[in-house]
Amino acid sequence: MSARVLLVEDSPLISSALKILLESAGFTVAVASTAREARELGIAHRPDVMLLDITLPDDDGLSVLRSLDAEGFRPQATFAMTGHTDAETRARCLEAGCDDVLVKPVPVKQLLRIVSEAVA
Repeated sequence: MSARVLLVEDSPLISSALKILLESAGFTVAVASTAREARELGIAHRPDVMLLDITLPDDDGLSVLRSLDAEGFRPQATFAMTGHTDAETRARCLEAGCDDVLVKPVPVKQLLRIVSEAVA
């Protein structure tokens, strides 16, 4: 069975490209474009890895992680994805429980390596 990835990204262009990339690497990918969808998919699909955009149209992306925690579930690894490079954003993501913070645009090889290592 292939590892399950929940990709939480509100940009249709980015989410489509990343979905194709991850699926071509053998991962099963569910995509959410809002925090609400991410919460629902997180509980329903129990992903191994979550790639979490922290800026979503309906809520802060980190609220998704807190909601999943409250439901008693957390992916093996959660990686925040953001365009913000400041130390405060990084600290906020790590404090919320993210394993690392990836700065957009994330290089393709780095993304595949990180996700593969998380489920190895």
